Amino acid sequence: LGQTFKVTSQEATKLSVAFSGSPLTSAEDCQKLSEDVQNAVLAVATVYYWLPKSQGTTLRKMIRDATTEVVEGMIQLTETILNAPLESLSQEQLISTGGVWEACEQVSSLPRVQICPFAFADNQAAVASALAACLGVAKDALEEMEHALAEGQDPYSDIMEDEELGFRGNRDTYWSEADRKLLSSCMGLMKASKACLKKILGVVKTYGKADSPEQIAQLDDLADIANEISPSVDELALSMYPPVNQLAVRLNAAKLASVLKKVLEITKTSHVCPPSEEGWVQFLTDAVDHNMNKIKNFTQGQL
Repeated sequence: LGQTFKVTSQEATKLSVAFSGSPLTSAEDCQKLSEDVQNAVLAVATVYYWLPKSQGTTLRKMIRDATTEVVEGMIQLTETILNAPLESLSQEQLISTGGVWEACEQVSSLPRVQICPFAFADNQAAVASALAACLGVAKDALEEMEHALAEGQDPYSDIMEDEELGFRGNRDTYWSEADRKLLSSCMGLMKASKACLKKILGVVKTYGKADSPEQIAQLDDLADIANEISPSVDELALSMYPPVNQLAVRLNAAKLASVLKKVLEITKTSHVCPPSEEGWVQFLTDAVDHNMNKIKNFTQGQL
């Protein structure tokens, strides 16, 4: 895969240089360039299709996405050249060429291969990478909300006043005391999300294996459900900004709590969770229930 990405990057450079100015490229050279580009792109796609599905859907999706970016980048570069003046190197062409280079360089960040009789990338590494990305999103959402709450009553204090509308005296831009009590428990759920992803990432790195179809499937299940955490955290965070609709907050919190309990349950029954790790699984499950029960009590009057 690395070699095919490298060749594709080189072909993108050759194609771009050939159409960067005078003299115009001959018809024969155009034909040769086209064939080389086509062969490079086909080689990238072929290597992706060589990867057996049995190696894990998370790994295949990661490599598919990287492959798609390379193919789409080359298509964009070709279209840019076709639409540009024949005797000039346009800014769009430079950007498109750089886009292909960047897409091809992604191979260096893909999970490393294992050297067996055949070289296959490791689904355990792919799942760990996916979990790390989810953790990063959850961290960002938590930090943003912590910052907003620390700013005081007005989370929009850094937004300039509108010249036409004048001063922002609208109470819809402020949190009430009741809002803040509710948000405290929501923050507890967001912190549990971060802790959950961090702990699962740790056990996947420590105990995760991709030696059997069952282990690979369990890792894929973990990645699939973990991918639901980040958007659920984002939806909850967005509903927490004023004006707060407490019923909407409760519904988004319930959705996040459900996802967290599901991922903890899947973790507990998988090979990445030996008996020595079950303590934190139960602790986080209790933490999710505790915060969700408080949210229900705060919003009971909204039902």
